[in-house]
Amino acid sequence: MTIKVVVADDQAMVRAGFAAFLRAQPDIEVVAEAADGVSAVAAATEHRPDVVLMDIRMPEADGIEATRRITETFGSEVAVLILTTFDLDEYVYSALRAGASGFLLKDTDPEDLVAAVRVIAAGEALLAPTVTKRLIREFTSAPVRTVLLAELTKRENEIMVLVARGLANNEIADKLFLSATTVKTHVNRVMAKLGLNSRAQVVAAAYEAGLVIPARTAD
Repeated sequence: MTIKVVVADDQAMVRAGFAAFLRAQPDIEVVAEAADGVSAVAAATEHRPDVVLMDIRMPEADGIEATRRITETFGSEVAVLILTTFDLDEYVYSALRAGASGFLLKDTDPEDLVAAVRVIAAGEALLAPTVTKRLIREFTSAPVRTVLLAELTKRENEIMVLVARGLANNEIADKLFLSATTVKTHVNRVMAKLGLNSRAQVVAAAYEAGLVIPARTAD
């Protein structure tokens, strides 16, 4: 299956470089390029890509606002992978709250970028390692969503924990002796009940609620 991608970045050379590298992949088709947030939303509306590779700092509407508009319109049908040079907390949390499915830095190796596009297109979540550590710190100090989590079934809670631990749907299916389709259905129900827009938000919510205890790691 061909993965359709929109590349959005206000720097022409950067945008062209990402697009050229992705076009060289046999399973990826770059269907459009955008130089600002408004154009990114328009391209997503016109082409319905599987993934939008989204810069954050762009004119007209920035990447966070463009992500919000795309996820509000298309939900999980169009996944957004945030790519930026700015490894700052405010962007990470804003991107996740806007519904982004992944967050990588622009110094990521090209091979890792391609892998990330494939992971996001498959409906999984992906965060840069440095981002994940600080994300966990932030959300483990946040209020627990006990009221919302009470709405989840035992199976939905179980699957939410496994998603937060980084397991893909097929891995969860093997572990729980379910079909991957059934797991996907449960994940979608968790997102609907908790008002979440992406798998990455499911991960964040699991840590926020204390369902997963972060391992101690050195700074």
